[in-house]
Amino acid sequence: MIKLSTPDLGEEELQEIKKVLDSGWLIQGDKVEEFENSVKEYLKVKHAIAVSSGTAALHLSLMALNIKKGDEVIVPDFTFPATANVVEIVGANCTFIDISLESFNIDVSKIEEKITKKTKAIIVVHEFGYPAEMDKIIELAKKYNLKVIEDAACALGSEYKGKKVGTIGDIGCFSLHPRKNITTGEGGIVVTNNDNYAELIKMLRNHGMKKTNGKINFEIPGLNYRLTNIQGAIGIVQMKKLEDIIEKRKKIAELYTKELSKINWIKVPNEPDYGKHIWQTYHIILGNNINRNSLISYLMENGIETNYGAYAVHNEPYYKTKYHLKNCDFKNSIIASNKGLALPIHSKLTEEEVSIIIDKLNSFVEVIK
Repeated sequence: MIKLSTPDLGEEELQEIKKVLDSGWLIQGDKVEEFENSVKEYLKVKHAIAVSSGTAALHLSLMALNIKKGDEVIVPDFTFPATANVVEIVGANCTFIDISLESFNIDVSKIEEKITKKTKAIIVVHEFGYPAEMDKIIELAKKYNLKVIEDAACALGSEYKGKKVGTIGDIGCFSLHPRKNITTGEGGIVVTNNDNYAELIKMLRNHGMKKTNGKINFEIPGLNYRLTNIQGAIGIVQMKKLEDIIEKRKKIAELYTKELSKINWIKVPNEPDYGKHIWQTYHIILGNNINRNSLISYLMENGIETNYGAYAVHNEPYYKTKYHLKNCDFKNSIIASNKGLALPIHSKLTEEEVSIIIDKLNSFVEVIK
């Protein structure tokens, strides 16, 4: 089976895990701190806070920014539902915006018209590792006094005009899920240059705890969103591999693009001219004459795993019931959701396997004639 995604884990990670097990210190500890420091150095950011998931990172960010009941948060409609779910969890309301089919990111030209007096923040998603157009977003945030959270779950290493994404807004959030370029099994990272946000997030991830002069106090109601020392040890090794993993994915993406561009019912993804794409997902758009479910089944029968890329969130049951939004306002999101397909891409994928995938895609139309 050619897997959709396979984490790049090996003997070095196992050895580091053993050291943690031998130490007996399994919860958040020195390995987590070392991992955080490696992320800080890589991103050139003041604070990096490791947490239990990318969703936890987003949740803590909203809490640190005091987003609460009655507030509105702008969210791209095409994303994994976690981006919107955390807004609902804190009691705020989502303002969904359609995307650009060139980047699969929020359509920046449609943001301003949706800003109201209740709008407090913009969550910008760097979908699939493609950097969003941050200049316009930051400009609007300054104009209307909004906070910017970068959902960079898929984008550790992506760059916008020479800056690492996640470091441009007020707070950046990354995921360490196994489908991401590096993984700790589950896990996430929150980054910021703001000392106050960082202190709050550190307390919130650990039951609201703060140690002052050696004394532990529970200063605010908090959560248990800690990363374990085992995961921290894995993360340290993974960070050393990150750039090599990105380079391997880039080469696979180039192979796909070269050959799949010749198939008239496939629209291949773009490379940004203003930044660096890290290809967490290679997401194609199928022609109207192609039945996606039939294609997924055909590829699976031939030993190739594929999947949907993301979702038109306004159409998911909870959001459909609450907001009653019209599909005509989210035409690109609907296309990306209904006609999009994520192809296998990971650092262990071979050129031979890529050729097999391309051959099977080429043969699909002949099969269904």
